[in-house]
Amino acid sequence: MIRPPRVVPKPWGEERVFAECDRYAGKIILVRAGQTLSYQYHVVKEETLHVLQGTLGLETEEDGRRVILRLGAGETFHVSPGTRHRMFAEAEDCTVVEVSTPELDDVVRLEDRYGRAGTIDP
Repeated sequence: MIRPPRVVPKPWGEERVFAECDRYAGKIILVRAGQTLSYQYHVVKEETLHVLQGTLGLETEEDGRRVILRLGAGETFHVSPGTRHRMFAEAEDCTVVEVSTPELDDVVRLEDRYGRAGTIDP
């Protein structure tokens, strides 16, 4: 069946959900230059991020301390359940493919510049 992706507007860009079933999900994520997602973790959702275009800033934790990684086009990062993380784009828009388990609403927001901390609101 041919169908367009489901577009979910976000304050930092948008998500285009192109696959969603009871076993997996797939999104194309656009993070606008200068924008950042919430600092968050997932209880059960597991995801892999693959950068298509731009440079993705990724804040995560290693050994209990926050670190900043930068992933370029063609680079991949795996996010296990419980891993605290935040994506951001600095000087240019960034496009990322996310493949994950199907729990798209499994988001625990710890910090959010758009007033969504503690919620699962889009």
